[in-house]
Amino acid sequence: MTRCLVVDDDADIRLGLQDYLQRFGFTVSLAADGAQMRRLVNAERFDLVVLDLLLPDEDGLSLCRWLRERGLPVLMLTAIGDPASRVAGLEMGADDYLAKPFEPRELVARMRAVLRRVRRSEPARGLAFAGWRFDREQRILIGADGEGLMLSSAEYRLLAAFLDHPRRVLSRERLLQLTRADGTEVSDRAIDLAVSRLRAKLGDAAREPQLLRTVRGEGYSLDCEVTPCSLD
Repeated sequence: MTRCLVVDDDADIRLGLQDYLQRFGFTVSLAADGAQMRRLVNAERFDLVVLDLLLPDEDGLSLCRWLRERGLPVLMLTAIGDPASRVAGLEMGADDYLAKPFEPRELVARMRAVLRRVRRSEPARGLAFAGWRFDREQRILIGADGEGLMLSSAEYRLLAAFLDHPRRVLSRERLLQLTRADGTEVSDRAIDLAVSRLRAKLGDAAREPQLLRTVRGEGYSLDCEVTPCSLD
């Protein structure tokens, strides 16, 4: 089921779109302003956000930027149909743009087109490396024996960062950028501790690690091939 969030200060539009989109298989949540949108995004998972450009509490362009920083696709709605507003929205990272008034069926078509583009560019859910398989969606490491190891949120973000950048040296600062959760402060020391815990789960020797190597004065590197794989 595709989960979408509709953000619009007009209650009639919100409720009308919720009813309409549900007919096409979407699970729809609603937000009336930027603050409510942020709370929902921080609490739930969404595949797409339909965002009104003009909201009462915060500029839609800044909200669009915030959503894109979190990897969420955005389709912007606005009563402003001039080219400058359209270009501004797209430059802030919106995946598409639809001016009000619009045909709901066109909105559905555009939403599906955005989702197709996003899914074609998404990283593989299953990744194989050094005898392990990683389920990105379930946040589980699967060993050669088929047994799964659950990862903490910090371990998951750290492993995902390494798997997305195999055989590249990642500085502590870069790892902080790639793994920092919203609203949290993380120190260099926390990265070192997370690497140590991840090494333990991977069975990587603490004194002479072969998989998560320490590059003195530079950072850490995942020293292996990473390939997409089936999780069946």
